[in-house]
Amino acid sequence: MKTPADVYLFGTCLLDLFLPEAGLDAIALLEGLGVLVHFPQAQSCCGQPAYTSGHPKEALAVARAQLACFPEAWPIVVPSGSCGGMIQHHWPKLFAGEADEMEACAIAARVVEFSDFLLNHLDWRPQDLGAPVKVAVHTSCSARREMNVHKSSWALVDRLQNVERVVHDHESECCGFGGTFSIKHPDIAGAMVADKAQSLQDSGAVEFVTADGGCLLNINGKLGQCGSGFQGRHLASFLLERTGGKR
Repeated sequence: MKTPADVYLFGTCLLDLFLPEAGLDAIALLEGLGVLVHFPQAQSCCGQPAYTSGHPKEALAVARAQLACFPEAWPIVVPSGSCGGMIQHHWPKLFAGEADEMEACAIAARVVEFSDFLLNHLDWRPQDLGAPVKVAVHTSCSARREMNVHKSSWALVDRLQNVERVVHDHESECCGFGGTFSIKHPDIAGAMVADKAQSLQDSGAVEFVTADGGCLLNINGKLGQCGSGFQGRHLASFLLERTGGKR
């Protein structure tokens, strides 16, 4: 399998604003494998919040602003199933009939979710330098049902020799974040994240990992609200630490 020499990283709004360390860890992990990562400074949002709120014109304007950020024909690695899903699956519909439809579709075709890229494009086979530990994995709805990359996160964790991945109750269920869903339906979203947080705590794991920043913020927020010391990390940060990499 030939390793791509160059890739773009689409960092996503949430990682840029709330979890910049996860984006930096993803870059460090990829560059440690010999891939040169390019981070276009003009990138912002994929347009998902407006799109899922029923505002396609506003979503189109936001998405269009990203088109000039990725001029080279390199893979575009996205450390988020939901943002990756928005570009890969919804941009072609969003741009349908527009003058720049072909350009948007070409970018969508180059999008690869982070865990999928590590596993299936780089065939990442690490040396686990960490102590024995049990962890749970949370896979987002988009990663599971839209991008079909939930098994990629499982496989990466399973390749760490000293890590035992525990399967938790509610594993396939939504955490309740859903972007603007949690704002529009706080009572429903709150009940969903309470179930998810309790399930993770009861799993026997010492922490959880996820490849989606929105889910991470939502679940950690609920756990913190309950005064729990149990917390989660982005998959990139967890993998980098286990393999001795430096941010």
